[in-house]
Amino acid sequence: MIIHTLKNKHIILGITGSIAAYKAALIIRGLVKKGAEVQVVITPAGKEFITPLTLSTLSRKPVISEFFSNRDGSWNSHVDLGLWADAMLVAPATASTIGKMANGTADNMLLTTYLSCKAPVFIAPAMDLDMFAHPAVQQNLERLRSFGNTVIEPTEGELASQLTGKGRMEEPEKIIERLEAFFASRPEKDLAGKKVLITAGPTYEKIDPVRFIGNYSSGKMGFALAEVCARRGAEVTLIAGPVSAEVHHPNIWRTDVESAEEMYQAATAAFPAMDAALLCAAVADYRPQNASTEKIKRESKETMTLHLIANKDIAASLGTIKREGQILAGFALETQADGRTYAQDKLRRKNLDFIVLNSLRDAGAGFRCDTNKVTILDKNGEVTACSLKSKQEVAVDIINKLTELLQ
Repeated sequence: MIIHTLKNKHIILGITGSIAAYKAALIIRGLVKKGAEVQVVITPAGKEFITPLTLSTLSRKPVISEFFSNRDGSWNSHVDLGLWADAMLVAPATASTIGKMANGTADNMLLTTYLSCKAPVFIAPAMDLDMFAHPAVQQNLERLRSFGNTVIEPTEGELASQLTGKGRMEEPEKIIERLEAFFASRPEKDLAGKKVLITAGPTYEKIDPVRFIGNYSSGKMGFALAEVCARRGAEVTLIAGPVSAEVHHPNIWRTDVESAEEMYQAATAAFPAMDAALLCAAVADYRPQNASTEKIKRESKETMTLHLIANKDIAASLGTIKREGQILAGFALETQADGRTYAQDKLRRKNLDFIVLNSLRDAGAGFRCDTNKVTILDKNGEVTACSLKSKQEVAVDIINKLTELLQ
């Protein structure tokens, strides 16, 4: 029996228009009994199945349903709710709401709250078996999982009996157990008070005003690391190359750069005040010696020669100024079969505490993927091989290693 894991946790409970909405009262009662603070957000259709008065009595908070709480212009901030929450639970979740969540529709307060939520989201579907089995619903559920959400379904083997009846969903006590298990396994602010520098994305090295040397890095891995660090209490300085990714957590301070030189300057300036640095960016090793100030014309030339010079090595530079107690980690993307040998050499030469190795030989790893498969090697010879998983899950593995070394 897991005890106290929900004490003082902030839970948003989203209720949609399902006959199973009456079970939300049992969920609220169970969460409050275990010490959680519950804020109910209900759709207009949800109010047809259970009254806000019942829900507010159980949660001891006014129920939120509309964007504007009064006619005086005051409004309910979905952004503030998203920052307040430790978790969001949508139970029951109808096929309609699941479809809207999966496709970014924001036509009610529950959906805007979901899109603004920084905390983990749990979804308990409620519909008849035929609806649940429809490919469109399954596709939407899979899409929600790919976003990092958790879908709570009845235990395998009980699925048919749970979902045959209209509006059936996983039982309230089972849903609460899933939340308890999540918080029991989740490290609690173990990086509080720490300052972490993270580099992410590619660098662009100008050839002329319209052309550059670059790479395929999307920055997804580095941004995932930043979010995990921030959720676990760290103050994060994120130095990002030119990417479209966005930060969400308020404890992330982002600096945008373009070239390797700009990233070098920003990283070396920030590092002395940091407790750790994770150098995840795919920094160009070379840049054109002389970038043209005007667009280079093709004219009649069949070939063009670029003279390249080496960029400063950010990892090696930080390794030389690293003080006792600071943790410095690098990343190695390899294509050779003996990639581990190269990673171990890089670990030693650059005075790193650990290095994260991945290989383009592994399907689903590397650039332009939402997944990754890595091996973590530290300076003491310890090797941790991780299976293929989402970059968010890989980020947790890497930050677990960082936290271990910072203790």
